[in-house]
Amino acid sequence: MIDRLDHLVLTVASISSTLDFYHRALRFEPREKDGRWSLHFGRQKINLHQQNHTFDPKAAHPTPGSADLCFIATQSLEQIMRRLAEEKISTEEGPVARTGALGPMTSIYFRDPDRNLIEISVYDKTF
Repeated sequence: MIDRLDHLVLTVASISSTLDFYHRALRFEPREKDGRWSLHFGRQKINLHQQNHTFDPKAAHPTPGSADLCFIATQSLEQIMRRLAEEKISTEEGPVARTGALGPMTSIYFRDPDRNLIEISVYDKTF
């Protein structure tokens, strides 16, 4: 019945800080359309809502820092960790073994400017 996630929405304290962070850290592509900002990667996007300036309809309690997101990397975690270090973004945990939707994977964790928990993972085998 459902194929995939198309987009999700993050409520953020600062659109500009969020755009900058995700572009520097993960090379997400910022885009603006009709005054609304989003971050694009692969076949998905993250729509950004400024705290206290959200669009309807919206979550019942949109709050910066309440997300826990996991992204699957196309590069090795070593490459991702080097990139984060170059951008002076520290990891909180990892690499550690985890289980994702398709099975065993290895993950690292860090936080974005709103303190959302960001997990970057690589599956232990190709699916």
